[in-house]
Amino acid sequence: MFESGARLPEKVDAVMDSVGAATWSHSVNVLRPGGTIVTCGATSGDAPAKAELTKIFFRQLRVIGSTMGNKAELALLSQFVQRHGLEPVVDLTVPLSEAATGFERLASGSPSARSC
Repeated sequence: MFESGARLPEKVDAVMDSVGAATWSHSVNVLRPGGTIVTCGATSGDAPAKAELTKIFFRQLRVIGSTMGNKAELALLSQFVQRHGLEPVVDLTVPLSEAATGFERLASGSPSARSC
């Protein structure tokens, strides 16, 4: 696993991008020729500053849209996560009394782990 925004040691075959505009260029640039981006969300917006179309067609990249699967697929995913001990990276928690500040930080897309 790599920290968010970390430089990868080599190009990869596939990227799962649920962020959208803020990470689109990075997702395109870390792919090997013939690689695939699976986009499944746009929490930072659906209009990246650079679409990277030239890189997409010259490097013959694939862009695949995906949504949540069905209930059976969710159960399989849950079993996989549990079996392999996968845990999400949580960079900040805030008390409920500061929820508004936490939501503002979430909406801003801020990658920094600053205390609220």
